[in-house]
Amino acid sequence: MTTLSRRSLAAGLLAAPLLAAPFLGRAAAAQGAQWAPSRPIRLLAPYPPGGGVDTTSRLLATPMGSFLGQSVVVENRAGAGGSIAASELARSAPDGHTIMIDALAHTVNPSLLRNLSFDYATAFTPISQVVVLPQILAVNKDIPVSTLPQFVEWAKARQGTLSYGSSGNATAAHLAAALFLNRAGLDIQHVPYRGGTPALQDLLGGSIAFVFGTVSSSLQLARDGQLKPLAVSTAQRIAALPNVPTVAEQGFPGYELNEWNGLYAPAGLPAAATQRLYEAAKHALADATVKARLDTLGALPLGSPPADFARYVAQQREIMGQLVRDAKIEVG
Repeated sequence: MTTLSRRSLAAGLLAAPLLAAPFLGRAAAAQGAQWAPSRPIRLLAPYPPGGGVDTTSRLLATPMGSFLGQSVVVENRAGAGGSIAASELARSAPDGHTIMIDALAHTVNPSLLRNLSFDYATAFTPISQVVVLPQILAVNKDIPVSTLPQFVEWAKARQGTLSYGSSGNATAAHLAAALFLNRAGLDIQHVPYRGGTPALQDLLGGSIAFVFGTVSSSLQLARDGQLKPLAVSTAQRIAALPNVPTVAEQGFPGYELNEWNGLYAPAGLPAAATQRLYEAAKHALADATVKARLDTLGALPLGSPPADFARYVAQQREIMGQLVRDAKIEVG
C-alpha cells in the first residue's frame, strides 16, 4: 500500500464518525421522540359521579387533553371498592390510551379483597400521585377538650363507651382513625356511614365522639364553631387551618394518613408514554382554574414523578396492609 493510500485510509477512518454523526443524531432523536396518543384517551374513574375521585378526574381531563392533543374522556366504572375499574385497566393494552385515577383504596384493596383476577403489585404502571387530601380530626363541640392529648385523656376515662364515625368501612377516614386509636391505645367503637356528610351530622348531634373528615366537608363547620378541629392528618400544618397542629405534633411522631389520588396505566407502558402522561398531569395541575378548584376542595396538588410515585405506592401497600391486619378491618 502506498503512502498516499494509507493517508487516504486514515483520513477516511477519521472522517467516518463525522460523516456518521448526523445519521446517529437522527437515530438518537427518533429513539427519544416524545410519545403522542393517536386517539382519545379513556380515563377510568373507579367510583360514582360526584365523588372526590370523579371530581379530580374531570378537573384534570380537559387540560391533559389539550397538552396531549387528544381528548381525555372520563368513564366511571364504579363498584367493588374500585377493583372493577382496576380489573379493566389491567386487561387493557399498555399503549397509553387507557389510564385510571384511583384513591388510597389502591393500596388498601390488596389486603382486603380476595380472588382478584390481577395483582395490584404487578398489573399497573404508576404515572403520578396528583393530589393529596388532608383530613381533619374533629370532635363534638361540647366535649370539654381543646387539644388532642386532652381528648385522649378524656376518652381513656370512658373506654368502651364511645363511638366514632367514618365515611365507610376501609375508607381513608376509617383508616386514619384506626391508626390514631392504635397509636393512642384507645378502644372506641367504629360506626361506618354511607359517606362523610351523615357522619358529620351525627358528630354535630353528639351521637359520636369524633371523625376524620375532609377539609371540604369539615372546614366551614370548624370555622363556624359547630365542631372542634383538634388535629390534621398531614405531616405539616395546612394553610386552611394554620393554628391547628398535626397529629404528629401532639405526641404521635411520624403519624400521617391522608386520602390521595394517583394516575395509573397498565403494566408494560413504554417509558416515553409514561413520561408524557406524567407531563400532561403536571400541566393540568398548573392550570389556574384547576388550582383554584382544588383549593376549594382542600386538595393539595402534588404531581410526583413516576419513579417517586411507584416507590410511594409500594411503601403504602405495606403500611396499609399492616394497618388492616392490626385493626382487623374486613369488608363484607
